[in-house]
Amino acid sequence: MVKAVIYCLFLLGLALPGMFSLQQVHADGGAPNLAYVAGASQGVGIIDVAQRRVTGRLAVAGDPYIILLSPDGRLLYVTQPTRGQVTALATKTGQAICNATFPGHPSLLALSVDGTVLYVAGMNERTIIALDSHTCVLRNSFQATEPISWLAVAGVSTSNAPQTQLWVAGMTAVGILDEQGHVLDSIPIEGGPRFLCLPGALTAYVTTGQGSVVAVDMLTHQVFASLLKGGVFGPMDYDAVTGDIYVPDQVHNRVDVLSPVLDGSALVPQEPERIIRLSGSPQSIAITSDGQLGFVALSGGNVDMLDIPGRSTVSTIFVGGRPHFIITGPYPPPGVPTQELADTSRPSITLWVLIAALIIGVLLGTSWFTWRYRKGSAPKI
Repeated sequence: MVKAVIYCLFLLGLALPGMFSLQQVHADGGAPNLAYVAGASQGVGIIDVAQRRVTGRLAVAGDPYIILLSPDGRLLYVTQPTRGQVTALATKTGQAICNATFPGHPSLLALSVDGTVLYVAGMNERTIIALDSHTCVLRNSFQATEPISWLAVAGVSTSNAPQTQLWVAGMTAVGILDEQGHVLDSIPIEGGPRFLCLPGALTAYVTTGQGSVVAVDMLTHQVFASLLKGGVFGPMDYDAVTGDIYVPDQVHNRVDVLSPVLDGSALVPQEPERIIRLSGSPQSIAITSDGQLGFVALSGGNVDMLDIPGRSTVSTIFVGGRPHFIITGPYPPPGVPTQELADTSRPSITLWVLIAALIIGVLLGTSWFTWRYRKGSAPKI
């Protein structure tokens, strides 16, 4: 029996290294392990998350400002303000698939709910154009009522299909437009809106030019809470798992993390819920959709990689240039199974299940050998 137990444990020892070799790190992006940084040297820097370094660059002229991934991660949309152009690149090859000219300096992007329409605007300009997201063909063009500082998209459920609402931050108010550019409403924002974050269909988060962050009820279109004050806040992102909002504070070199809030809720959290210190001034932040990793573009040419559950910086990656914006994309990437995005030393849930199955197998095997041994050694009558 002792030999049988040793044999089973030996098999387990052989299997475990193979199981740990199955563990991989897959971050969001156009391909596994990739994040994209606009404004890095040569245009767009590509970070391999597993290696924690820049492994590729897309040479894009025109001072690329805002970038956006298609829902399937196959296309990267890049604004080129000094060229008056928007280009769609294949993320796999970096080849230009199509481009469109813009009557100004394009620097802002948003995608319709179904991913078929790309909205483009210029910072502090009024023109918005709508392009076919696959061919860059012009579909529509309209004018905002005020110079624009940010674009965001919200989905509105209807009896037929989700409809796109375009939220436009202007000089004094946030305008809400339909897909054709018709004004549905206007929400005055004290201090003037700057950046928008729409994590769902209930609460919108708005930074202001006076250094605050306010919450807007997306159903009533009313400002109902002031959440932060005293900072200079950059483009935000949110954790799709917890609903937490991540707000870069460029003055204090940190990220303020806000708990989600709802109008009318009796529970009002103390904001920020927590802060994450950074190695430089944050220009933009991206949170992977499983809430495991964060990437912060810093003014000095670096990117801080964050362990979101661990609330800490795990690596600082040099990308060069003057990073403006950073993005991670759909999860899981096309053709890649969902994996745990924690530290590479942390086994995934699948791995623990396999380990448990092997241990149970060893115990069952040991019990069987014990039963056979006792049966064979029992006295015969």
